[in-house]
Amino acid sequence: MSLMPVALTIAGSDSGGGAGIQADLKTFEAHGVYGTSAITLITAQNTLGVQAVQTLSPDLVAAQIRSVLADFPVAAVKAGALGNAGVVRAVADALRGRGLPLVVDPVLLAKSGDSLLDPQAVDALLEELLPLATLVTPNLPEAEVLFGAYIPYNLPLLLKGGHGEGETLVDELRTPQTGLRLEAPRQHTRHTHGTGCTLSAAITANLARGLPLLVAVSEAHAYVQAAIQAAPGLGSGHGPLGHAHACRGQIRRL
Repeated sequence: MSLMPVALTIAGSDSGGGAGIQADLKTFEAHGVYGTSAITLITAQNTLGVQAVQTLSPDLVAAQIRSVLADFPVAAVKAGALGNAGVVRAVADALRGRGLPLVVDPVLLAKSGDSLLDPQAVDALLEELLPLATLVTPNLPEAEVLFGAYIPYNLPLLLKGGHGEGETLVDELRTPQTGLRLEAPRQHTRHTHGTGCTLSAAITANLARGLPLLVAVSEAHAYVQAAIQAAPGLGSGHGPLGHAHACRGQIRRL
């Protein structure tokens, strides 16, 4: 009897359920992957914005990671909002040397514009965590903060184009070995809260299922487009996606 694939998300909690840990676990479940978690920060948050943030201690974050990895056959890991440099280093230390596929979504700001990473933590992210990554998934503003005008070509990146202009959104996968251009028509909707979290979680789930990187990214891209279309229409601001409804007929069962 084959075991259900297991993935670990290391990210913040969104009390509104549209992003962060909650979106990641919904996405894992939609892909037939068992989700485990290590919470890095807690937000008071809804579709209108973030009202409060509390980052957990690096020791507690690391303890959650070690606890999960000691008992579950984790096949892939996602890192999202980390809060500060201490947590970034704790996550890197807990994962270093384990050889697990790691998707890093460098969450700097919430959809509302509220900060979810101390600016002083950017150096720790670049020096400690990104070198461990199988894939880094910044949006265009995040890429500018992290890398400036020069995007490194020795780092596997998925540059998300949702902040770009025009009616066609373009995500570009760049690795030292290959590249992939993914296009989608812009969906004119305010229900896009958690798209970045959902995309990186879907890639992580696909890697946990054993899919190669290019296939994992391509299928995750299609899943997010379907999840936007399936949004339940909740909230008065940037509403959540339809994580469960999007998977119906979309996820290739292995």
